[in-house]
Amino acid sequence: MDNKTWFRQAQYGLMIHWGLYSLPAGEWKGKRMPFIGEWAQSYFEIPNAEYGKLAGIFNPILFDAEEWVKLAKASGMEYMVVTSKHHDGFALFKSDVDKFNIVDATPFGRDVIAELAAACRKHGLKLGLYYSQDLDWHEPNGGGYLSGHTNVGTMSWTNDWEYPDNSRKNYAQCFEDKIKPQVKEILTKYGDICLIWFDTPRTINAAQSRELFDLVKRLQPECLVNSRIGNGLGDYRSWGDNEIPDAYMSDGLYESPATLNDTWGYKSFDQNWKSAERVREIRNHLKARGINYLLNVGPDYLGRIPAPAAEILLAAAE
Repeated sequence: MDNKTWFRQAQYGLMIHWGLYSLPAGEWKGKRMPFIGEWAQSYFEIPNAEYGKLAGIFNPILFDAEEWVKLAKASGMEYMVVTSKHHDGFALFKSDVDKFNIVDATPFGRDVIAELAAACRKHGLKLGLYYSQDLDWHEPNGGGYLSGHTNVGTMSWTNDWEYPDNSRKNYAQCFEDKIKPQVKEILTKYGDICLIWFDTPRTINAAQSRELFDLVKRLQPECLVNSRIGNGLGDYRSWGDNEIPDAYMSDGLYESPATLNDTWGYKSFDQNWKSAERVREIRNHLKARGINYLLNVGPDYLGRIPAPAAEILLAAAE
């Protein structure tokens, strides 16, 4: 079965947002953020030197790749999509391109993506990888500098608290030196990847999106690419965050990424969980319309999927 046929039949997947942002868990220096937890560095305008200290204490000793995969399987999910690198630039895999990664920069020292890939193969779950190809706050030339403070009117897409002169930024440098090489790494080190989940194409131009798309297809021809690669490319459409369309999709491939509470990355004080009944309702609504349901949870700083989230996912299983 080719991946497009598989994707159309899969219908239900687990998304995982996990990284250094699970440590502050939505709080910084006596303040709580009202928005999504994985944007903590931007919301609190944390300098890289200070944010990087989180890597020095990131030691999620309770992380168990098989436990995550078994939960997804028991919940009726067919695939998992994990943040290999989010907007803060920190990678959950061993990267020869940038030492700001979980193997080289943390006391944990283990390649999370490698362990998840092995667990997915063992238990028959497809693995997809999220990769932030435009925004990278760890890089002086990371993207987003054309958009300003337009994310919920408060947070900056680019790191302008540390690199304030947007007129001097050159995304092409970041694209050539970090983005392309890291995408090549995740496509060549972990076996078959069912899809690459790109995000927030604020700066990337048409030629760069095409180059990235062609790179994926050259290294893994069956790997699907979502529409957030930008500039009209992609094998399937990712709807907006938490967007549950009413329209019936008669052709093409579609997916709705949504959260189980109000955040993507872990926030200790976000307990606004959807009920199992609501999860089933959304799943059936999307299934009837030919749209996959990619449901996200954010593990905590020890590597645990929060107990309420696990209970809801299992209770919502059909």
